[in-house]
Amino acid sequence: MIDLHTHSTASDGTKTPSELIRYAVSKGISVLALTDHDTTAGLEEASREAGLVREEGTDFTFIPGIELNIQWPTGEFHLLGLGIKSPSAKLKEIEKFLEEERLSRNIKMAEKLRAQGAQITVEEVMQNFNTAMIGRPHFADCMVKKGIVKNRQEAFDRYFAKGRPCYTERTGADLEESCIAIKESGGIPVQAHPMSMYISWGKMDETIKRIRNCGVQGLEAWHPGVRVAEAERLEKIAGVLGMIVTAGSDFHGEKVRADRMIGHTAGKRIIEDRFYTENLKPALEQSDFSRFI
Repeated sequence: MIDLHTHSTASDGTKTPSELIRYAVSKGISVLALTDHDTTAGLEEASREAGLVREEGTDFTFIPGIELNIQWPTGEFHLLGLGIKSPSAKLKEIEKFLEEERLSRNIKMAEKLRAQGAQITVEEVMQNFNTAMIGRPHFADCMVKKGIVKNRQEAFDRYFAKGRPCYTERTGADLEESCIAIKESGGIPVQAHPMSMYISWGKMDETIKRIRNCGVQGLEAWHPGVRVAEAERLEKIAGVLGMIVTAGSDFHGEKVRADRMIGHTAGKRIIEDRFYTENLKPALEQSDFSRFI
């Protein structure tokens, strides 16, 4: 099995980068990408642990990555950078910009929560988590700890989902600039879970074509958030447009989302090796990402 989309405690996952590597190996994963939200902070730790795993005799490939929040008019747009060799100055600049935007959003969310009677502060949430990438999941977990809600999902349903009283928009990074930054860092820009754009199928082909023309080289057609038929349709679109097709679980931890099991994707299918060996690996070999392997 492989997995080209996972998260650690460097953003909103529940396992440290080292724990994630060990967990992946225990589940039979041979190729793993760490793609934390808006940060490359966990890559060095994960890379070191992957090196230890290989020294112990396990055939394991670690792919360093990132998942950037992109400014988009509908839904949400997340851009994976797979195969980051060394973060470029431009990528670091984007990370800093998104960190500042995230903080601004968190302050506004905390204000809205208090207006709803939920006594939560940004400082309180930050003290509970060892990451600069605080976001809605961290607020939700803090609310669970304080007994305001029963679980993370209830927090989103009542407070944080789009249309709920504490939802707050935040500015994303520019798509073209982000593609350049990822390429300068030795990586491949891949659009994550494209159905999250909330684009109708009638507009999907043309929209993805425009995205490709902005510099996006791949499409995560296979994701637990879509049906198998939708994943197959997205894969066909990518094929017509000459884009790389990837698959991931978007794993954050066993107890976070039951439908996101490491090494599994749409329809709970095991992620096939072909998404790496036939699709991503040849592209990565053309851009040197030897530092982290």
